[in-house]
Amino acid sequence: MLNIFKKKGFSFWRCIYLYNFAVSLYNYSAKWKVVHSGNVPLKSIFKMKIKTQRINTIIQLIENNRVGSQEELLGLLDKAGFKTTQATLSRDLKALKVAKQPDHEGGYVYVMPENDGGPDDADVGYGDFPLSGILSMEFSGNMAVIKTRPGFANGIASVIDSHSPFEVLGSIAGDDTILLIARESVARSEVIAALSLFIPGIRDKVAATKL
Repeated sequence: MLNIFKKKGFSFWRCIYLYNFAVSLYNYSAKWKVVHSGNVPLKSIFKMKIKTQRINTIIQLIENNRVGSQEELLGLLDKAGFKTTQATLSRDLKALKVAKQPDHEGGYVYVMPENDGGPDDADVGYGDFPLSGILSMEFSGNMAVIKTRPGFANGIASVIDSHSPFEVLGSIAGDDTILLIARESVARSEVIAALSLFIPGIRDKVAATKL
């Protein structure tokens, strides 16, 4: 590339400057393509995948072992390759609605809730992220409130922000709630259609309100 600039009559230092500019432009273009391809390995998405694996492991450990305390469960998780804190484990157990019940040995053990077919069942597929983390979506004016499973809001909001749909002006995420702000004059159906492009199935999560 330097030879091309020299043939055009540029000085040596100007050739160096233009070469560096061209390299920077190429790197920026490559990075832009990755970010907007929908396959960007966002840190938050990576964390959600780890959480999905941890959740599934917790379910398997409780179903296949006699676990009577969080300390025991932490030890089993550590052996399975998941280092986590008791606070995080406590939140996971609460999200899974794990209960304790007496066993035949006179102690108490963790048990998974019975499946009643409801939307909050513990065996709902966590692997279909981000849709699996969304519980509901309800509009009010040009805003929408998306309710998620505990700890999922930031990851899902990051996915939405990474795709930057024109219809969405921005989002604010907490632990289990996302506030989505649509642009003025954009219909609710347009917002849902835009989100459906990278979150297939989100239409089924929308509350039955006039779109």
